[in-house]
Amino acid sequence: QVQLVESGGGLVQAGGSLRLSCAASGRTFSGYNMGWFRQAPGKEREFVAAISRIGGITHYANSVKGRFTISRDNAKNTLYLQMNNLKPEDTAVYYCAADFSSQVITTRSPDYDYWGQGTQVTVSS
Repeated sequence: QVQLVESGGGLVQAGGSLRLSCAASGRTFSGYNMGWFRQAPGKEREFVAAISRIGGITHYANSVKGRFTISRDNAKNTLYLQMNNLKPEDTAVYYCAADFSSQVITTRSPDYDYWGQGTQVTVSS
């Protein structure tokens, strides 16, 4: 079992920044690829970013590329998402997820084995 707890969400004006954190416990953190997803009201959950086990490979949704940065600190069992130049359309609940099985990072939510409870990000215009 893996437990994931997100933090760092909040209310920010357009153009501002937030840094989300995801604290992991239960299994060796470096043993799984990690991802961030988000879900806005009335919309399906969508992929945001993913990072490989050791952190050498990252992948971003086109909508956040150049504005968001995913990173991880395996010594601290923590995943991060630095979000800059936020836009109202970034408003959503953000979830971190752990993928234990895949050999490469994936953008598909069914491939992820464990999920956090989510943290709300609201961007005002």
